Amino acid sequence: MTAPYNLDGKRVWVAGHRGMVGSAVSRRLERAGARLVSVTREELDLRRQAAVEDWMASTRPEAVIIAAATVGGIEANRTRPAEFLYDNLAIAANIIHAAAETGVEKLMALSSACVYPREAAQPIREDSLLTGPFEPTNEAYAVAKLAALKLCQAYRQQHGKDFIAVSPTNLFGPGDNFDPAASHVIPAMILKTHNARTTGGGPVEIWGSGSPRREFLYVDDAADALVFLMERYSEADIINVGGGEDVSIRELAELTAEVTGYTGGFRFDTSRPDGMPRKALDASRILGMGWKPFTSLRDGLAKTVEWFLANPEMRRSDRS
Repeated sequence: MTAPYNLDGKRVWVAGHRGMVGSAVSRRLERAGARLVSVTREELDLRRQAAVEDWMASTRPEAVIIAAATVGGIEANRTRPAEFLYDNLAIAANIIHAAAETGVEKLMALSSACVYPREAAQPIREDSLLTGPFEPTNEAYAVAKLAALKLCQAYRQQHGKDFIAVSPTNLFGPGDNFDPAASHVIPAMILKTHNARTTGGGPVEIWGSGSPRREFLYVDDAADALVFLMERYSEADIINVGGGEDVSIRELAELTAEVTGYTGGFRFDTSRPDGMPRKALDASRILGMGWKPFTSLRDGLAKTVEWFLANPEMRRSDRS
């Protein structure tokens, strides 16, 4: 499993460097001595194959981390499946192929816990991949992420490329997407409880029963894990990045309320979908390699709320 890759001095491209995960990974790579190269979405549309190939041929990154993606919560996934499938397929295929063509030494594709079956035994082990159907509410996104994983494996098998795929658990932190139409559960709860507290409103509506359980990992912990794996992991199989805290949606709502100072209570809309009953990853492989997270859920929420309050202009759609 160990194949040391020294990032110090390497030219590294984090695709999606302005998003929550990409910016955290970029900060961590700088501490590792990497020389970052970047391009904005205004300058390069990652869905356009020729443009991606031309940019990579001229820039010549030595290592690539694919953190760019079209992302969103249950409602965004449910109502925009074509966009989620096409965008994420195109982004991954274009970057992975261009990386192979331009001699990139190492590539990491960020997958998702969504690639695992809806009814997978919990916590989810890597070997449960493709043992059952996806969760219907995010199937399009899951199919695209699975295709990226398989493409990394195919280039490794056919061309000997050191391309790896990792599956992070649910991530949150500074730089998250607080767009109410597309956000995930933690930024949505922060936004709702903050708005209710400042306006005196309530109770805050939460989709579903509140009973599903989710694991959450602070984004800077995840970035540390990703750099750790870039330096130490070289296998065809996907590897989970987890080890965060597993809580029910109801417990998460109550903890978020404590952090934001909201006291108006919650109303759970059971007509809305819950999604998977539980989603937590078995992170025993990366934990066994010596990595572990260092930020509690409460501390991570506090840091995220602090960032949210300090950056009102950033409360918009994904900026990767």
